[in-house]
Amino acid sequence: MACFVPFNGRDLDISLFIFRPTVVLVDEFVDDLKQFSLCTESLGCVQNSIFKSIHGNMIIWYGAWLKRSCENKEALSTSLVSMLTNISSKGILIEHSFFDAYDGGSKDGFSGARFSTGDTISINAAISSDEHDLNHLSYACLALFKSCFLKMEGVAAGVCLRCQSKPRVACLYVWKSIQFCYSWILNPDHRSSILPYLDNLSLDFKYDIFRVVYVSGDNVQKFQFSSPTEMLENGGGSNEAEIMQD
Repeated sequence: MACFVPFNGRDLDISLFIFRPTVVLVDEFVDDLKQFSLCTESLGCVQNSIFKSIHGNMIIWYGAWLKRSCENKEALSTSLVSMLTNISSKGILIEHSFFDAYDGGSKDGFSGARFSTGDTISINAAISSDEHDLNHLSYACLALFKSCFLKMEGVAAGVCLRCQSKPRVACLYVWKSIQFCYSWILNPDHRSSILPYLDNLSLDFKYDIFRVVYVSGDNVQKFQFSSPTEMLENGGGSNEAEIMQD
């Protein structure tokens, strides 16, 4: 099965939940997130995936949802965070946000960045403390993408993402192999090609490489995992602060 991130946000809202596992056996936390993924389908998640950092201690849960109002997204976030209290002893939810995809490209002509379990992806993110920087950030991210994408040997697809609530943007790239990804990152011209687009902005710039460890449709044995309704009935929504840290 394959999952994908569209090149525009007309039809889908993209949610990213970022975790730092606190258990030695990280795969246990990943297995719990797979169960969480299955439960999100009852809330309308049309596809989801889990990315595991190759070199760091980070897990990203990706979910795609049909477009909805701001009020509905707030209610959805509350339900999702409530569900995650089940696994808060194994991982800390660092942050979560909704994003819009606003551009992208692929080498095979497909209108989205496709990936499957086992694929290598890289994500670079630029974060500003100035809420007025979003438009500048979005433009810089797009300009950088346009200037580099066709030169990136071994990349299959890439997509530009813009946060709906905070001044931050990200580029997600799908690679044909991890060797191609390393070759691009270690290229001495890589850093010099990025700086001209970002040097006039005060940013926190982050980069990481991930392995796709799950996409919706993978064969997963289902265990009991409290539904959103059950969590809310039990007061799960009040526990949000316990699993969120800045």
